[in-house]
Amino acid sequence: MTPSADPSRHGHAARDGRVAIVAGGGALPGELAAGLSLAARPPFLVIIEDQPDTDPDLFRFEHRMLKVEDYGTLISILRRAEATHVVLAGAISRRPALRSIRWNFSLLKVLPTVVAGLARGDDAILRAIVRHLEAEGFNVLGAHEILPDLIAREGQISQVKPSTTERRNIAAAMEAARAIGALDIGQAAIAVRGRVVALEGAEGTAEMIDRVRRLRTEGRIGKAGGVLVKCAKPNQELRADLPSIGPDTVRGVHAAGLAGIAVEAGRAIVLQRKQVIELADELGIFVTGIAGGTP
Repeated sequence: MTPSADPSRHGHAARDGRVAIVAGGGALPGELAAGLSLAARPPFLVIIEDQPDTDPDLFRFEHRMLKVEDYGTLISILRRAEATHVVLAGAISRRPALRSIRWNFSLLKVLPTVVAGLARGDDAILRAIVRHLEAEGFNVLGAHEILPDLIAREGQISQVKPSTTERRNIAAAMEAARAIGALDIGQAAIAVRGRVVALEGAEGTAEMIDRVRRLRTEGRIGKAGGVLVKCAKPNQELRADLPSIGPDTVRGVHAAGLAGIAVEAGRAIVLQRKQVIELADELGIFVTGIAGGTP
């Protein structure tokens, strides 16, 4: 983590109280926890149980485990930890059935919002959670407000640049990703030879990329080229679930025979940036930030 990622220079997160990270799977919670610790602001973690890719390094921080079905106890856990600020970070691999949730008074107060969120897409659920936390007096922060250096900037991230052909693929995939985002379905799409060949659904980005790899192996799409695009949903709750890429994304894109990755500048996260750049340059993959979703 670079000194410029010190959260004490950005907003009220480091000044006004303790930051709690509600941690799902993936690398993001660990990056946030490490960054806060480097700034002498040790975080408190609420680690969601049974996530397939929970970072084992999280357990070195003060933490509590929480089952998805026990979400109703989150408020009391945060208060006992004297947290004032909350960051939602990492992926949750499953949503609970309404009948399996253990209800309490705090959660019953926002029952209509929770029910509506569960009946819709992921962004609706996250909006319901953010509203609930704010109603209980917590300040909800985005990961980018803690570590601004995570945000993708406009322009080249890797050395390799997209060709004219790949820029057409970027435009096609971006249009498709925005369309499914408006329906709260997903945040990513893949285009090859100007044609959209895959849209992200409930399976997530990694599985979508692997599906393209299989299609390519079966000869159902062209042998090489194509682009993965990730962008925020048009009505995205920017304090939760910003689209992200990391080293595993680069590896997957290379295995699928794609030429590169484009992310929406200012509205997407690059995890483990140094490793992403080194790996992309080694594999000949371009990684670029697109301003305003425009190639």
